[in-house]
Amino acid sequence: MKLSNFDYYLPTELIAQTPLEERTDSRLMVLNKKDLTICDDLFKNLINYLNPSDLLVMNNTRVLPARLFGEIKNYAKKVEVFLLKEIEKNPNGVVWECLVRPGKKMQKGVEINFTQEFSGSVIQINEDGTRLIKFNQTDIYPFLDEEGEMPLPPYIKEKLEEKERYQTVYSDKLGSVAAPTAGLHFTEDYLNKLKTKGVEIGFVTLDVGLGTFLPVKTDDIKEHKMHSEKYEIKQELVDRINQAKKLGKKVIAVGTTSMRVLESSLDQNGNLIAQKGETDIFIYPPYDFKIVDALLTNFHLPKSTLLMLVSALAGKEFVFNAYQKAVNLKYRFFSFGDAMLIE
Repeated sequence: MKLSNFDYYLPTELIAQTPLEERTDSRLMVLNKKDLTICDDLFKNLINYLNPSDLLVMNNTRVLPARLFGEIKNYAKKVEVFLLKEIEKNPNGVVWECLVRPGKKMQKGVEINFTQEFSGSVIQINEDGTRLIKFNQTDIYPFLDEEGEMPLPPYIKEKLEEKERYQTVYSDKLGSVAAPTAGLHFTEDYLNKLKTKGVEIGFVTLDVGLGTFLPVKTDDIKEHKMHSEKYEIKQELVDRINQAKKLGKKVIAVGTTSMRVLESSLDQNGNLIAQKGETDIFIYPPYDFKIVDALLTNFHLPKSTLLMLVSALAGKEFVFNAYQKAVNLKYRFFSFGDAMLIE
């Protein structure tokens, strides 16, 4: 299948630049993949589409304030360091894989000063242009909390006034460079409302990396290679999912990251298993989903791997019809945008 098959026109004014004042105030488009019906609704009514003992699987990863700005010798402007993944830790410091800007100024051996106490040096330039930077402290997280900026996607031009609005209310496993945005719609009160109805909630962890959002550059999508991302699913959740399936209840992935964990955690016989590792699973049409029955997600970028995953679940033509309707009805798109339930 060609990359051009996953393109669509989106007016720039429909790209949500800021979160809504109330998380649950977003709209909800509901796609019934069996009946091929599309319903325009509100996120607050999500509960009406769920039954007792249905199981929502959420990604509890927490976003690192991963953008740092520092100075280098003989360069008047600030340089940017974007943390991607911790590579190595030793008593003399910690090494991270990073994106840097401007790249031509960040050669091997260059030292970046962030404060008088905190600095890093470029120790390697990778083939893909990323850098390995060794920081002079072993625990950089306090500095990130104090000085780091949230790594908002490039299509968001507005400044985020409140860091926590790019975190889910249930995030507690620090390690991502982007939020699992389908979960941004939930509040503690709404989660309690779902639990009162009998809807079950479980958590996986996938540290969202830059690879999830990198553009597909191959014309034949099958030639695209996903970057690997760390994930974990525990036995307790595996047992609950197996029980839900046995009872004929729905397993609903909240976000494409949760979906990728569930579809990655299978043994040779297709059974869900507890495990911890890395996944580079790339889901595109056609694909036989083994675990997930439904998906709560946001609206995704044209030509993106996330749009391909959604198309694999609901059918490309049906999904693109829904996207056109969303454009016509002026839904808000992408990270801070509205939600879609595919059931």
